[in-house]
Amino acid sequence: MTVDAYESKPQMAFDAEKNDPRFTENQTPTKQYDAYEVQPVEEEAVEETKRSLKPRQISMIAIGGAIGTGLVIGSGSSLANSGPASVFIAYVVMGIVCFSVLLSLGEMSTKFPSKKGFAGHATRCVDPAFGFCTALVYLCKYLILSPNQIVAGALVIRFWNAEINSAAWVCIMIAFVVAINCLGIKWFGEVEFWLSFVKILTLSGLIILSLIIDLGGVPGQERLGFRYWKHGKAFLPYKSDVLGTGALAKFAGFVNALVLALFAYMGTELIGVTVGEAKNPRKTVPAAIKKTFYRILFFYIILILLVGMIVDPTGPELAAAKKKGTAGGASASPFVVAIQMAHIKTLPSILNACILLFTFSAANSDQYIASRTLYGMAKDGHAPKIFAKCTKRGVPWVAFMFTACFMGLAFLVADNNAYSVFLYFTSSVTICGSLSWISILSSHIAMMKGMRAQGISRDTLPYKAPFQPYLTYFALFFTVLLTVFKGFDAFIHSPNAKTNKSFEYKSFITHYIAVPVYVFGFLGYKIINKTKMVKPIEMDLDSGAREFDDIVVDDEEEAHYASLSLGGKIKWHILNW
Repeated sequence: MTVDAYESKPQMAFDAEKNDPRFTENQTPTKQYDAYEVQPVEEEAVEETKRSLKPRQISMIAIGGAIGTGLVIGSGSSLANSGPASVFIAYVVMGIVCFSVLLSLGEMSTKFPSKKGFAGHATRCVDPAFGFCTALVYLCKYLILSPNQIVAGALVIRFWNAEINSAAWVCIMIAFVVAINCLGIKWFGEVEFWLSFVKILTLSGLIILSLIIDLGGVPGQERLGFRYWKHGKAFLPYKSDVLGTGALAKFAGFVNALVLALFAYMGTELIGVTVGEAKNPRKTVPAAIKKTFYRILFFYIILILLVGMIVDPTGPELAAAKKKGTAGGASASPFVVAIQMAHIKTLPSILNACILLFTFSAANSDQYIASRTLYGMAKDGHAPKIFAKCTKRGVPWVAFMFTACFMGLAFLVADNNAYSVFLYFTSSVTICGSLSWISILSSHIAMMKGMRAQGISRDTLPYKAPFQPYLTYFALFFTVLLTVFKGFDAFIHSPNAKTNKSFEYKSFITHYIAVPVYVFGFLGYKIINKTKMVKPIEMDLDSGAREFDDIVVDDEEEAHYASLSLGGKIKWHILNW
C-alpha cells in the first residue's frame, strides 16, 4: 500500500477500524496513522519534517559530518604526544568501535525509521528517561560544537589577515548557516553534499601528496619510508617530566591517542538523525553505513599512517605547530609541516582554504543536527511540543531559532580571555560524544534482548548487520572504559609552583562535565515522570516498523541512473563513491 493510498483512505474506514475489537489501546488506527508519519496535506507543512534526502546526500553527509579539523589539524597534537605507532593503532581500534556504533544504529534505524532519532530508540527499548538523557547530552554536544566550528573558521581566516576583528567573520558565517538551514532539507542536503565532496577531494589529494613526499618524489628530499618510526619514536612517552620514559608513560600516550581518535570519529552517528528525512531509509541507511566504513578505512587509517611517516614527531616544526592549535589555521596542521619541510609553495594557502570549508560545513551540519535533535525530543514528548512546529519547507523553525541562538557564543572569539574560557568549555564535547555512543550501543543490546524474549529472529530485520551481537558488546565495553579513564590527564600535571598540587581541577571538570548532566537528566526525568524500565517481553517491536513495510517509496536515483549516458554514469559513480 502506498503513501497516497493512506492519504486518500475514507474517514469512515478509520472509524470502522477504531471500533474493531482486534485493535488494542496501543494499536488504534490513529496511532497507526501517526506511525506512517503521513499527515493530511494541510497539516504536513506545519507539523512534520520532510523525507527529501537522497541516498547520495545521506551517504556523503555521513562521512562529511565526521571529517573536520580533528583529523587534519588535531592529528598533529596526537602525533607529538604519543608517537606515530600509538596514533595509528588508536585510530584502528576506534575505527572498529565507530563501525560497531554504525552497525547498531543501522539495525535500529531501518527497523524503526522514526523522526525521533536514536533517542527514540532509547525510549522504546530501555526507558523514556534514558531516551531523555540521551537526547539531552546529544543536544548539548551540538549546541557547543556549532559555535566552536564557527570560531575555528574565523581563526583560520587569520592565516591571511589577522588585522580584521574575527567577530566580523563570525557574523558572516552565522548568516550563511542560518540561510542554508532555512532553505529546507533539499537545499541543505545538496549544499552539504558538495561541501563533503570537497572534503573527500582534499583528503584524497593529501594522501597522494603524502605518498610523493614519503617516497622521495620531491626534488632535494630523499626517501623517508618509516624513518620516524625508528629510534624509539614509534611509541612516545606521555608527559615524561611527570611519568618518566618507561612503559607506563608510553601506555598513557596510547590512551591519550585513543581519546583524540574518539574526537576525530565523532559525528558519524548523525546517520541516525538524517534517517527521519531520508526518502527510503531501509535502503539508503545500510548503503550509507557500508560506504562510511570503507571511507573511514581509506581516509582515516591511511592518512594517519602516512602523516606518521612524513613528519618527525619529536621535531621542532611539529612542536611549533602544536602550540598554535586551531588558532594557527593551516599552519597548525602536520600536513602543512610536511609541505613546508619539503619546500612546496602555495599549497599551505590552498589547504587553509579547504580547512575553512571544513569548518563551515561542520558548523552547518552541527546546527542541522542540533535543531533536529530538539525537534525529535519534542516528537518524543521530552521537550515542549512547540519545538515540533515546522515551516512549509519542513524546517523545524522554533527548534532552529532556539539552537541558532547558541551560535552567539562564537563572539567570544573577539576577546582573548573569553576565548580561553570557551576552549575549556568545548573540551567537554568528547565526553558528550562517548555518552551518545554508549546510549546507542545500550539501546541496540536492549532491542536484541527484546527480540529474543519475544521469539523474533534477527533474520527478520530489514538490515542484519554482521558480527552481532558480539561487536556491540565489545564496543560498549571499550567505550565505557575509555569514558571512565579519558580524564586521566588531570591527575598527571607537574606540581603547581604556588599550591604544590598536580591535580588540575579545570581539566577534570571539562573532561567529565557531561556525566552529571547525563545521570541527573536520567534520574530527574524518571522521578518526575515515574517512568519504568521497558521489560524485554513487553517491548514494542511492532508499531512504527510493520506499518513502514507497506510504504512504497519511488527510487528516483535508480530511474535517474538508468537515463544517464555512459559518461554520466561514470560521473554518477565518482560522486556516489
